[in-house]
Amino acid sequence: MAASPATRRHKVRRRADMSLLGGIRPPIAVLSALLLSLAGITALGLGKADQDLVPKAVLTSQQHFAEDGAVALRASIDESVTDLNRTAGLFSASDPVSPDAVLDKIGSVYQKWTGTAVLEIKSGKLLAARGENVPVTAVDTSKLREKDGLSPRMVRLQNGETRLLSFALLSWEGKPQQLLIASNSLRFPGIALGQFRAIAVVDSEGHILSSDGIQEPEQAKSEFQRGVVKRSSKQLKSFAKTAAHKATQHPLKSKEPGSGGFLGVSGSLYGTEFQGDRAVAGYATLAGPEAGESTVATSLGLTVVAMVEVAEDPTRSAGPLFGLLAAGALLVIGALAVALLLGTVQRPLIRLFLESRRLTRGDLTRPVTTPSHGEAARIGHSLERVRRQLLGEPADSTAAERPRKRGRFGSRGLIAVCGVLLLAWSAPMLLLLNRADSTAVVPEQMVNDQRERTETLTDRVRRALNEGHADLVSVAALIGDRTSPDDMRTVLERTRTEHRRYESLYVLSADGKVVTSAGEEPRPESGKRPEGEQLSLLNDSGKEPVIAGYAEIPGRDGATVVGEFRIDFINSLLKRPGLGQVRVVDDKRQIIGGNTGYQAFDKLPDERLDSFVAGSNQKVGMSARANGVLYRDSGGDGVQLAAAAPFVGGGAAKSLGWTVVSWQPASGLAIPEYSLQNRTVLAGLLGVTAAAACLGWLHIVVVRPLRELARQSEALADGDRRTVLYPRHHDEVGAVIRSLELLRQQLQEQRKRDGAPAAATATTVAGRN
Repeated sequence: MAASPATRRHKVRRRADMSLLGGIRPPIAVLSALLLSLAGITALGLGKADQDLVPKAVLTSQQHFAEDGAVALRASIDESVTDLNRTAGLFSASDPVSPDAVLDKIGSVYQKWTGTAVLEIKSGKLLAARGENVPVTAVDTSKLREKDGLSPRMVRLQNGETRLLSFALLSWEGKPQQLLIASNSLRFPGIALGQFRAIAVVDSEGHILSSDGIQEPEQAKSEFQRGVVKRSSKQLKSFAKTAAHKATQHPLKSKEPGSGGFLGVSGSLYGTEFQGDRAVAGYATLAGPEAGESTVATSLGLTVVAMVEVAEDPTRSAGPLFGLLAAGALLVIGALAVALLLGTVQRPLIRLFLESRRLTRGDLTRPVTTPSHGEAARIGHSLERVRRQLLGEPADSTAAERPRKRGRFGSRGLIAVCGVLLLAWSAPMLLLLNRADSTAVVPEQMVNDQRERTETLTDRVRRALNEGHADLVSVAALIGDRTSPDDMRTVLERTRTEHRRYESLYVLSADGKVVTSAGEEPRPESGKRPEGEQLSLLNDSGKEPVIAGYAEIPGRDGATVVGEFRIDFINSLLKRPGLGQVRVVDDKRQIIGGNTGYQAFDKLPDERLDSFVAGSNQKVGMSARANGVLYRDSGGDGVQLAAAAPFVGGGAAKSLGWTVVSWQPASGLAIPEYSLQNRTVLAGLLGVTAAAACLGWLHIVVVRPLRELARQSEALADGDRRTVLYPRHHDEVGAVIRSLELLRQQLQEQRKRDGAPAAATATTVAGRN
């Protein structure tokens, strides 16, 4: 039973809808959705009325400051425990000495402990003590054999202060075993606090174990100062409780995705406001140097809290009006572009699809409705010529119906116009609007933090070198004048294994010959000890600096223990987030190490930085001081923070004359002006991406096949009956190609009938369909 015309029309519409799973409608629909979403993002992101009175960059900087404190405290505790155990092991491996001699030797080499003592384990008798009274009554010698019996522990003194006790065993054959105890306060080594910062060590319960930066109430000179001290102490205690609670979460859950950096739990806290100043803090737990690695210090459950008061900025960099105007402009331009695509590309193609289907069904009575321009016009004229040929007119007689102009401004031009419209919105967002120039407001606290963190980093490098030299002195003292070369090598290997700062360790005789060594082959430069130097940079050119430490062995006629430091060890100390580029330079301002790629012994990349480092090394009073500066360059570099801190502490490393310098662009900080600029640029990038993706998609799946279809339809109308037309995609263009193929077959059959009436041909075709 033949289907009715209404049924056939319904089937045609259903096939058309099925074809639209691909084709022209999806890219236009996706473009509309993306532009609507981008308009919403623009209105919310650029028109946000609320703005933090303290920039996020300041909060992040406090977090990094607390992380620096945690890293320094963890390294100090672990280094102290390692030094105590190694020293006790070296004493135990040599001939027995008196407890007083042990403590005197430790005190002469290391000055890191507040008090030391030696106990006889069996009797509990105190054999010797130095420095501050060690709370030996808190040590239960009967439990030392238990698991973790020799682990460090914290003890609270009667005055409320906390001490960290570390233990090591002294064992000699035929003598009672002794316990070496070292006591130390939980204070930070070399942390630069500036004038208005406080820092504290907090236990797992939120109790403050030690703090710096806040005066005692009795030190205040006026009632107002006592009020400030009381308020600061109260705020610090509140931060300590909050930080201890937050420290219990997993490190991976405490950070934003992709932030990386510090391996422990860290963050920032927002405190109360007083007279325009807001208390903010950063906190960080003690974390191991490598992911998943725990140390003695990390097992103590300590958290570092750094607090500072910063001035609030009540001004706003932008209000909601800009975001709303930008979103409204995008909606208008996007609607115009989508309407252009719908009216000049989609609707003509759908009309051609329906017209071609009509012709294949044998409805040849009505002329083909032809679009007005472009490839659609060429295809429409070709369909009209084919219709007339099916009615019996020869192909030559219809050639005059071919349009004179082939529609140079076709679908590609229309898509280009849409791209230009969308680019007219995106390009100003990318390049012109909301630019943060050299007048951008950078909080003074950021300059202070850059200086203080750089000074802290300098002290950390200096202390690491001093610790390395102290280890060499300790090894030299324990080697003495009776140790054989084989035993020397054993001591050197053990020291190098326990301290990864050395590339090689060896003993030089007075005439410069290597007696024994451990690690890498000694460098030729290290055999030439500078006169009177304990630490020295031995070269001023080459691929890698050679840094050596020297310690003379007593009783061996000038023999010396030499340790070559790994430059990677120094570089690892400099890798702290939030400081930008960091370099260590020598007294000639040549680069020795850095946290990013550098060429050894090169000059600093900016002459301005070179002059800044030279000025920072000038003595102010008794010594040079760390300096920070904010450069505002109108020449293209923008705003830049820089800081330089020379070696000013004591120890063997001071003679090196090194300086640590750091710098970073302010554009990388979360400052309101730069944040607004970044969000504006992001909106422009999203606009360009959406336009390029959707219009490119439209060009690939519609425009290019449509141009090929126009060529094929004109060839068919010109009389080409042999070329088979294959649809490549199941979409509108493919549907028109299928219809042309059916029409080609009908024209072939018509020619084969050789003179059959056109009306009969049309009737036969209609009956088949």
